[in-house]
Amino acid sequence: MSLDAILQTVLEAVPFQLTTDGGPEEARRRFAELPRQEVHPEVTAEDRSIDGPGGAIAVRIYRPQSEQPLLPAVIFIHGGGWSVGDLDTYDGTARMHAALTEAVVVSIDYRLAPEHPYPAAVDDVWAATQWVIGNAGEIGADPDRIAVAGDSAGGNLAAVTSQLARDQGTPLRFQLLWYPSTTFDTSLPSFAENAGAPILTLNAAKSFSRWYVGDTDMSQPPATLVPARGELSGLPAAYIAVAGHDPLRDDGVRYAELLAEAGVPVELHHAESLVHGYLGYAGVVPAATEATERGLKALRIALT
Repeated sequence: MSLDAILQTVLEAVPFQLTTDGGPEEARRRFAELPRQEVHPEVTAEDRSIDGPGGAIAVRIYRPQSEQPLLPAVIFIHGGGWSVGDLDTYDGTARMHAALTEAVVVSIDYRLAPEHPYPAAVDDVWAATQWVIGNAGEIGADPDRIAVAGDSAGGNLAAVTSQLARDQGTPLRFQLLWYPSTTFDTSLPSFAENAGAPILTLNAAKSFSRWYVGDTDMSQPPATLVPARGELSGLPAAYIAVAGHDPLRDDGVRYAELLAEAGVPVELHHAESLVHGYLGYAGVVPAATEATERGLKALRIALT
């Protein structure tokens, strides 16, 4: 299917490509300067600092308007190739998750590559997840209704977190994976088909992966780096969203297949006319809005 016409117009008006050209600081600057709309001002936000393995971890706790004393919780892990993005650039996305799922959302500001390659992000996200589980009551959350959500690199970390939580005997309720990186297998057809796609090209995907992987031996990568290599049985139900014009499309499709083969309930949604990063166009491009709301509805239902 061709690229959504409204999205094409937006991309022509505000062109953007994820790239490592110029180094990490330049990549972060370009990403931070993207125009973003303010959404859901009714959602309150509180910045906190928690202890982590590499020092303090900043988190931002969002709470929607609600009469309920205890709400479900969503641990949100931002994308950006493990190298760009932070609490501020993903503020709107986190607010959408809080408002549309009626849940407390804890957004995590994990350490970024290449300065902090794997496993720094995993360590930070897992430490923050344990903090949410252990302090759910303090933040007005129900400890029996905790899910994880993440986009792109954040989807990778969300998948890893689901496996770690299961292994530690604190299983999560649900995992929402937006166009995730799970296999590191660039031989999948979509990597060639969408090598020059808008937003994320094949070369950019490989470059961000190299920053994150660092010196890790990829001949036998651990499941905390490549979640598709992990034991998948007993994981929480999943919703996996992929986009037609995205090198990572078949990566998400393959992970959905692996989860289903392991007996994990999984729903796969393929937004054929959209691109990698389409959450950022929700509220502007109707097709992106519909795809975003569809995934968040699945999350809300799972946490009911």
